[in-house]
Amino acid sequence: MSIAQLTEHPSTFSSTDEAIFSKVAWRILPLLTLCYVVAFLDRINIGFAQLQMQKALAFSNEAFAFGAGVFFVGYFMFEVPSNLLLEKIGARKTLLRIMFCWGLLASAMIYVKSPWQFYTLRFLLGVFEAGFFPGIILYLTYWFPAAKRARMISIFMTGTAIAQLVAGPLSGATLKYMDGFLQHQGWQWLFVSQGLPATVLGVIVYVVLKDKPEDAPWLSAAEKSTLRQHLDNDQHGIAAARHDKSYKSLLRDPKIYLLALIYFMFLGATYGMNFWTPMLIKSWGVPDVLTIGLLTTIPSAFGIVGMILLGRSSDRRVERRWHFFISSGLGAAGILMTIFSLGNLAWSLAGLCVMSIGKLSQTPLFFTAVSEYLPKKTAAGGIAMVSSVGALGPSVIPILMAWITSRTGSQANGLYVVMVLYLVSGFLLLATVRGSRSNKS
Repeated sequence: MSIAQLTEHPSTFSSTDEAIFSKVAWRILPLLTLCYVVAFLDRINIGFAQLQMQKALAFSNEAFAFGAGVFFVGYFMFEVPSNLLLEKIGARKTLLRIMFCWGLLASAMIYVKSPWQFYTLRFLLGVFEAGFFPGIILYLTYWFPAAKRARMISIFMTGTAIAQLVAGPLSGATLKYMDGFLQHQGWQWLFVSQGLPATVLGVIVYVVLKDKPEDAPWLSAAEKSTLRQHLDNDQHGIAAARHDKSYKSLLRDPKIYLLALIYFMFLGATYGMNFWTPMLIKSWGVPDVLTIGLLTTIPSAFGIVGMILLGRSSDRRVERRWHFFISSGLGAAGILMTIFSLGNLAWSLAGLCVMSIGKLSQTPLFFTAVSEYLPKKTAAGGIAMVSSVGALGPSVIPILMAWITSRTGSQANGLYVVMVLYLVSGFLLLATVRGSRSNKS
């Protein structure tokens, strides 16, 4: 059975269907994307804070990398329970709990004085933020059929690129111009200014969002019926080619563990680059923190365009494997270009631009493939399982990069690790999902 037989092809949607999908997208995606911008700012601002915080607190490279990565240990431990809770109580209550608490905790980073305080707050931040990303991926499956999902996830995930566009100038300006304001350093204001918005947005999400199409007052009865028909047809086809709808069968499926490994590799590589990029640019002869922040926006701008185009192409062809492989190849090629251009600012930035297209495209393509692989009854646990196990990658890879760079005295050796991880993840997805849609229903 082909993928076109299992899920509705985009060409089967009428103009009325398209209007409904567009209406839903405009209602929920802008707010969710804004939430993801704030979430991603909270994850990557540690790399910019490092420009001042590490020196102020006398943390070693390894200690700082460990603190940055331990966030994902807490994330891993509580992600599956959080997603299962979302399935029971709904997205509004879950996102309110997650965002309200993580905003307060992120702001508390201003009180860090010792490595252990740093490690503890970062771990707890991961605990509170656990379930945010896979919860929204699950939430989108409640509103869009698979044939529309890659594009919608890509639009949602432009939040990562938007965050990286604004993170550089915003973080650089905060570090430079807020340093010393009210007797607090720039890195302290960085955590407060980018943490508290999450608390406010959590309340807004609770008020504005609806848990499922049937609860949406802005959809007519006919629109709800049409949308539900597409969702039910889509999930019936997917479930027919999958497990027996039980979590036990999910745990017995070796491909779930391979998908988690793939996510572990490319997410670890991506966060390794997010964490080290500001320091890389500084090492290329750019000492000013604001200039560093501005330069980081260039690769992100290329990444936004590339991610949307690859997501659109993936939906048009209803194909995920080779699009993911292409994005992995672009990530590796960009890293290789950066390695051979170290010391040349223009060519190194060009390499980061190519890499950014690949790294930003990987996650929406990957989770679209995962959501299509999983049946409806096990989607919540399956998505969270893949996401939580894979999220351990950022707790390991940045530390590994720091250790290799410190021991060898070469940034290039740390970057080679990232390049290999991108390549292997691409090849492994090709092998893992091969034939996953060929089973007879």
